[in-house]
Amino acid sequence: MNSSQIDKDSYAEQQQLEAVLAQTIAIANSKVDAVEVAINKSTGINVSTHHGETENIEFNSGGALGITVYQNHKKGTASTNDLSPQSIEQAINMAIEIMKYTSPDPYSGLGDQDQMAFECPDLDLFYPSDLNVERALQQAALAEQAALTYNSHIKRSDGGYFSSGYDIRVYGNSYGMLQGYRTSSHSLSCCVIGEKDGQMERNYAYTSSRDINELKTAEYVGREAAKRTTEHLGSQQIATMQMPILFSPEVATGLIGHFASAITGSAIYKKSSFLLNQLGEPIFPDWLTIQELPHLLKGVGSAPFDGDGIKTYQQNIITEGVLQTYLLGSYSARKLSTPERPLKSTGHASGIHNWRLFANNQTQSFDELLKTMNKGIVITSLMGQGVNQVTGDYSRGASGFWVENGQIQYPISEFTIAGNLRDMYRQIIAIGDDIETRTNIQTGSILIEQMSVAGK
Repeated sequence: MNSSQIDKDSYAEQQQLEAVLAQTIAIANSKVDAVEVAINKSTGINVSTHHGETENIEFNSGGALGITVYQNHKKGTASTNDLSPQSIEQAINMAIEIMKYTSPDPYSGLGDQDQMAFECPDLDLFYPSDLNVERALQQAALAEQAALTYNSHIKRSDGGYFSSGYDIRVYGNSYGMLQGYRTSSHSLSCCVIGEKDGQMERNYAYTSSRDINELKTAEYVGREAAKRTTEHLGSQQIATMQMPILFSPEVATGLIGHFASAITGSAIYKKSSFLLNQLGEPIFPDWLTIQELPHLLKGVGSAPFDGDGIKTYQQNIITEGVLQTYLLGSYSARKLSTPERPLKSTGHASGIHNWRLFANNQTQSFDELLKTMNKGIVITSLMGQGVNQVTGDYSRGASGFWVENGQIQYPISEFTIAGNLRDMYRQIIAIGDDIETRTNIQTGSILIEQMSVAGK
């Protein structure tokens, strides 16, 4: 099947799902105060190879219809994979039955009607591919081959992987809001193992995009996986000390991700965040701004509306270092509202949407960051879950490179970096122009003035 036919068929399927949701809402509206329904239908293939041989082929197609009903501030939820009228009515009745046994919650209910996404902009998220299994396996095997022939240190492959698919997302509720959109995603990755003087290292590389034609080549992915593996061979241990730390882009996204988790509405109303009562307070240096761009064309995290049907919009999360907003869905907004400070959803019922970090004092290249640091550590990999969201305490196993005289000297491993996220955010000296664009948080390398390093 060619891509244009997939486009036509998936659009017809979206219309069918919208009709199913409209029927579901009509039935439920006659029984309860309010209802919201949603479905995410996924279709795609995942393949893997091992040393060029087929290891796994997986087709997936499916998605459950979720139904949530509200009556007198009570809530009940049920789902069904069977979209026949009989099964849908059974699911509605099950949700109503469950609702009877729940306690009233004054904050539950649909989102505010004036925030609903009654119109749905085209965000250019759908690029279906006519890729077949044979070609997918070929790409995975080519990535492996490129890695295994990189140099004599690469001893074996941990696999080549290719995935391609699309989602149809439809949401509707009792307000008459009923919208849907389609997204596609394609990715190719490779993982290899290298050996030198009895020491082994494993590393990987990947490429991903909405549009399969924008993926990097299989040869590039394989060589990059081998290059990363080779660079970390012969790693040394280091002593315990206080040092500047440069987070490479792939791990820097996680550093900002901890901030995102700490300002979610649920973390705030549960008082399980180190950033309680910090609205309007400086969190980052005054030259740093974090902007959310939910309508970025082809964006990894782009979405016209959130899980509550609330329309998304461009906004600053951080402006010149200062926290502008918590990340609120409809429920958390109501729960955190006070007469003095009434709150509305910020469009974050289902997560964040394309964060970008901007430096008012301009970004630096990776080499410039090394020179700015002069002596310190580049972090390329982190291990463990040593992050306490309540206190902000941070302690994780790491590996990377030792830097001296502004240049990388040799790989290092088996050490721990520690600090407190509040201090770490304040001590950001600079960010790089080597922006990671494959994730929902898009940032370059992040240089922190000082952290504790525990080595041998």
